[in-house]
Amino acid sequence: MTLGLCILLLVPAALGLPVTTEQRCGYQSCPVPVPGKLNVHIVAHTHDDVGWLKTVDQYYYGSRNGIQKAGVQYILDSVITELLQDPNRRFIYVETAYLWKWWEEQSAERQDAVRHLVDTGRLEIIGGAWSMNDEAAAHYHSIVDQFAWGLRKLNDTLGRCARPRIGWQIDPFGHSREMASLLSQMGYDGLFLGRIDYQDKSHRLETKTMEQIWQASDSLGDSANLFTHALYNTYSPPPGFCFDVLCSDLPIIDDKRSPDYNVDARVKDFLSYIYKQASRYKSDNIILTMGGDFTYQNAAMWYINLDKLIEYANAKNSSVNIFYSTPGCYLKAVNDAGLSWSTKQDDFFPYASDPHAYWTGYFTSRPTSKYFERRGNNFLQVCKQLASQAQLTGGDNQKIDILREAMGIMQHHDAITGTEKQHVFSDYGRILSQGFAACQEVVNTAVKKLAFPTEKLEFSSCLLHNVSQCEVSENATNFVVTVYNPLSHPVNHYVRLPVNGSHYSVRDPQGTEVAVQLVPVPTQVLSLPERTSKTTNEIVFQAKNIPPLGFRIYYVSQLEKAGPAQSVSRKSDALQISNQAMTVSVDGKTGRLRTHFGAGESVYVEQTFSYYEGCIGNNAVFENRSSGAYIFRPNGTRAVEFPGVVNSTVYEGDIVQEIHQTFSDWVSQVVRLYKEENHLELEWLVGPIPIEDGIGKEVISRFTTNLTTDRVFYTDSNGREMLQRRRDFRPTWTLELNESIAGNYYPVTSKIAIRDEAAQLQVAVLNDRAQGGSSLQDGQLELMVHRRLLHDDAFGVEEALNETAFERGLIARGHHYLIGGPTTGTGNKSLAAMERDLAQRKLLSPWTLVAQAEGSFQHFSKLHRTESSGLQQALPPNIQILTLEPWKEGRLLLRLEHILEKGEDEQLSKPVTVNLQNLFSGLSVVAVQETTLDGNQLLEDTQRLQWKLENGEKTPRTNDQQRNDPLSVTLAPMQIRTFVVQVAELPKNSKHKEGGRRQWTVLLQ
Repeated sequence: MTLGLCILLLVPAALGLPVTTEQRCGYQSCPVPVPGKLNVHIVAHTHDDVGWLKTVDQYYYGSRNGIQKAGVQYILDSVITELLQDPNRRFIYVETAYLWKWWEEQSAERQDAVRHLVDTGRLEIIGGAWSMNDEAAAHYHSIVDQFAWGLRKLNDTLGRCARPRIGWQIDPFGHSREMASLLSQMGYDGLFLGRIDYQDKSHRLETKTMEQIWQASDSLGDSANLFTHALYNTYSPPPGFCFDVLCSDLPIIDDKRSPDYNVDARVKDFLSYIYKQASRYKSDNIILTMGGDFTYQNAAMWYINLDKLIEYANAKNSSVNIFYSTPGCYLKAVNDAGLSWSTKQDDFFPYASDPHAYWTGYFTSRPTSKYFERRGNNFLQVCKQLASQAQLTGGDNQKIDILREAMGIMQHHDAITGTEKQHVFSDYGRILSQGFAACQEVVNTAVKKLAFPTEKLEFSSCLLHNVSQCEVSENATNFVVTVYNPLSHPVNHYVRLPVNGSHYSVRDPQGTEVAVQLVPVPTQVLSLPERTSKTTNEIVFQAKNIPPLGFRIYYVSQLEKAGPAQSVSRKSDALQISNQAMTVSVDGKTGRLRTHFGAGESVYVEQTFSYYEGCIGNNAVFENRSSGAYIFRPNGTRAVEFPGVVNSTVYEGDIVQEIHQTFSDWVSQVVRLYKEENHLELEWLVGPIPIEDGIGKEVISRFTTNLTTDRVFYTDSNGREMLQRRRDFRPTWTLELNESIAGNYYPVTSKIAIRDEAAQLQVAVLNDRAQGGSSLQDGQLELMVHRRLLHDDAFGVEEALNETAFERGLIARGHHYLIGGPTTGTGNKSLAAMERDLAQRKLLSPWTLVAQAEGSFQHFSKLHRTESSGLQQALPPNIQILTLEPWKEGRLLLRLEHILEKGEDEQLSKPVTVNLQNLFSGLSVVAVQETTLDGNQLLEDTQRLQWKLENGEKTPRTNDQQRNDPLSVTLAPMQIRTFVVQVAELPKNSKHKEGGRRQWTVLLQ
């Protein structure tokens, strides 16, 4: 029997997953609540930001304590020592980034002691991702990745008992529905939240709905339901009961001979607090968080006092049962109570902490960092895919880890949010840059193995392309452009590269001349202070039909004179450009842009820029809040428009038409219409935002349409399902709104849209990074692109969001993609499906590598493989490979996803079946096992707690799939399925044989 004709079911050990032992951890290790009493679960915890006021290393090692007294290594050392003193004590830990760093420094004996604490449930790992991620600006790709990596480290070191069952999102500034859906797909039983809107919280406390079943997906149904608990006191101890070196609260003094004896008074205050909290929850269990930011650096202070508090409070009141516990044990006790729960379908955005503090500014804060992070995800997927296809091992895969972990850090709720100090922001950039450099080495090795076996070419990724700069393309006479497509379908991609010459020839893999156009670099880009290039032009050509998970290589030569395919952009007196999908015109009087989609004027969109002036206050009272890194608070109810006429210059060409617009000396835009695209690209350049008038400014791009929208608009949730928003409205409580603009802003991770239901028309704007957005007037959309402020908003950073670079205010450059028309779309796709396709193409954009080449194209093509596909054939248009990466013991982690929601498209929103047997080119799948979303637990072993809904229904215990044939994978709308697969390289020139699938299936039965 040959390797290619058999398939094995992987057992847990083969997956690298621990084999079950007699450990008593998790729910089995929980203290048993006492019926008829109020059971008080004392949860000892620390909240350790992965960067905020100090860098990651400064926090870990405890340096620069003048900024903040915090040292994570001392916390973990101290806690472990104290837990080992008393088997009744418990502790929870969250951030795997810190735990892993500490773990590697420990002796074998210390590691064994930690394993014992985990195996007996005394140290419970919750959350478990690399960091506690933000939920507004983080994209689901990166959330899934950083959970998978954090949980893998826990699995590899601490075993099955370290696997978290609880989501612990206690500090993010608002909570997304998609986050709950992802946790449910990872097999989590519950989610604990810290921050919810102050009005929402007040309503929930009054109605005893601080705990609910979150129905987190319209498409996935009850499999995405998750029990959700909003903590009573965010994540802090009861007032007066912080027993930490960072606190000044009174200890428990139980020596009756002491004049400071206080047991009676302290217990009375404590019991009063717990009864007040208990009155707001449904069950006979409450949870008390005993810890806070970087607490437990001296854990003995906590445990000595908590031991006494538990002892004396239990002795003085027979109706309470107070004990050390964990969120998991609390959840199990509530589940055992068998109560029925109400449900929630919307999300927890926007978050407000008081009537004038809407935390919606961080949706946009630090726009260049948000862009860098998004590109990091793009490159990480490219890096992992190529390493998988090239079957790289050892040191190469360890280099991928550098970018994996950098991206995990970037998801932290003070990283991707832009709510950190400036020096921490710089350190995040350093960490991410190192990740890029490491993965560039991996990509070079993989591409050489796949395509360049005989020549030492050095590739680069032109990471300065955002300032129209690329060393190779500008200086080489001949160079090769490798365009890699990380999507699962063929794509066309327009390559743009800065060049110094005026005439170029571009040949495709077959040697055919490709049309090329020379376009001018925008004037404002030429003067960017960080730009050292002297080139004033870029070449543009279309890389056609790039195969799925594959590449095409183009050979570019500088010519002494124009070649047959050369085209030069030319200025035009016309004030409009057009293609088959739309017409874009410039108003002759105002210079404003207007776009008409399709024939006639059924849908038009006008676009312009404005800015809000940031509110200035002393933050002493609510009404004097300043706009800052966290909160958006404009000074007034209208945006300021730029005075005068917008200057516009039109450039025409055979491949792309452009309108270069100048709104002021610090705001400009290039509007691009490519020949064969159905969307409009708007490349904005904003900054340095002027502050000479002493006023901070928050810049928006506004889109005004002729649609009737009745206060309704739509935003995505972490790049996945769309949620309906209604201006001045919240679905679950009666809203009192004091900030009419900021209170209507929502996170836009990938798309914002409006729809005319009667006319069945829609307009959507997609972005290249997370931003804040809204529809403040019917028929209108706006996205905030940049903000510069001169005052802190008093939420801890103690710095104004006044970013500078090169001794001037920060300049940001980015893209919006405008698409619109009838909701029915064109051809065989609805407009929603077209938008999904566009979002995928921009999120996982083809990655361009350049390398200097010698000799002619003929010489080059004889020695190299110039075209390759990683898949045997393209996947269906609604199915995407979300993940393909090296995993454990030579195996690969594979995720397939259905990218459409239920009902978005008449045909493409239907379930689809994919055959894994013939999936990859050059690789044969010889073993497969399905896991939870994170890739670290067998799906068949996953059992979730079951909850009863008020309507009598129950949540499912398992997310198991129909698995009659493990090679035949069916995906429903929005479904993601995850597999660990073992592959073998096929002999060269071999192909999978038709009929082999049936033989494999029989062996599995």
